[in-house]
Amino acid sequence: MPLATAQQTSQSPDKEAEENAGKGKESIQEKLKRLPANWQSVQGKLTRLPIEWLIGPYIPVQGNLQPLTNEQRADVYFRHTFLTAGSYLARAFSAGIDQARGEPYQWGGGMSGYGKRYAARYGQFVVQNTLAAAGNAALGYEPRYDFCRCQGFWPRTRHAISRNFVTYNRTEHELRPQVPMYAGAFMAGMLYGSWLPGKHNMWRSGGLSTLSQAGIGSGYNFVSEFALDILHKFGSKK
Repeated sequence: MPLATAQQTSQSPDKEAEENAGKGKESIQEKLKRLPANWQSVQGKLTRLPIEWLIGPYIPVQGNLQPLTNEQRADVYFRHTFLTAGSYLARAFSAGIDQARGEPYQWGGGMSGYGKRYAARYGQFVVQNTLAAAGNAALGYEPRYDFCRCQGFWPRTRHAISRNFVTYNRTEHELRPQVPMYAGAFMAGMLYGSWLPGKHNMWRSGGLSTLSQAGIGSGYNFVSEFALDILHKFGSKK
């Protein structure tokens, strides 16, 4: 009889294994909580890669506004200048306008002419971004786009356009005019006019470049502001 009782109360090895396996299960979120802080930071960056690749480094709505170190500024400059699809698309748009206008006419048409115009516009952008980054570093200005901490189409639109003209200083609370960005645009425009074939008024080229920054820059910020919403509609992670 004691033997029979032991058989009834004991559990099968398979059942015990299942219970132990259930106890050992852990959700992905729980595992992430146990990761070191630096690994959690890496995981957070990976989820932001799709949008950063499109619009460049940015400050999310829930992100903290903190002054950048020189090393962080160099990283922002490199990624925004060379690793952002939006920068290449904006130059492609500008080169397309030049192609349609036939400016400069010495470069002709077709893919050859477009390639030269695109290279010239991208070179202008690199010069402008380099000068702007240097000026921002010297004045302690914020070089990244910060998403609007507001709701509604028009408030977010006003925020996007305004950030093309003002940015935070080293306090990350006080707004200042985007002097380095527009100074960089003007000087890069003058340089652009100097390397085009034929005679060009460099002052006029600088002025047109400044106006272009005001227009295209505002449009770029507008797209950036709503890019997360657009990608979210297609199922991309924020």
